[in-house]
Amino acid sequence: MKQLLLIISTLLVLSCGQQTISYKEISKRTDASKDLVKKFGKQLKGELQSAMKSGGPLAAISVCNEKAPLIAQQLSAESGWDIYRTSLKPRAKNPDIWETAMLKSFEQRHADGDSFKSLFAQDIEQVNGKASFRFMQAIETQKVCLMCHGENIAAEISSKIAQLYPQDKATGFKLGDIRGAFSIVQPLD
Repeated sequence: MKQLLLIISTLLVLSCGQQTISYKEISKRTDASKDLVKKFGKQLKGELQSAMKSGGPLAAISVCNEKAPLIAQQLSAESGWDIYRTSLKPRAKNPDIWETAMLKSFEQRHADGDSFKSLFAQDIEQVNGKASFRFMQAIETQKVCLMCHGENIAAEISSKIAQLYPQDKATGFKLGDIRGAFSIVQPLD
């Protein structure tokens, strides 16, 4: 695993167009990305737990529908980076080509026994014509997720989800599955 990380890190020092990035900068951006993901996850989980206590699962759906995008917008504004959630089975935001490849890689690594803490990826890509540092961290399906994303969803919850997300694919998960990932795009300019 350490050799793989060294290879990935070495490749990241290569250029993306005219832009190059050093190992030190990669490490700095990776650490900052992990901190931002942790902050997003903590805020979202707190909002979900509070909603579950005060109004049950229907209130929690509103958190994911209304408050999660606001948390993402706030953190994006504070950091200057674009942060959001995506999944192979999305409820809202479909993954792009790079995210799809990383999510599939996470699935394989998870099946091979890798821990969630190690399920992250970083790369340099052109995003909207700009060289950007990309980071993704897998999201573990936890117990609180199963009421809206699990296999057996109550009829009233399912109805509300269908109303808010007519193209929903984000169900059928089990405890410990990869629910999706936090994704960050950091322009290198």
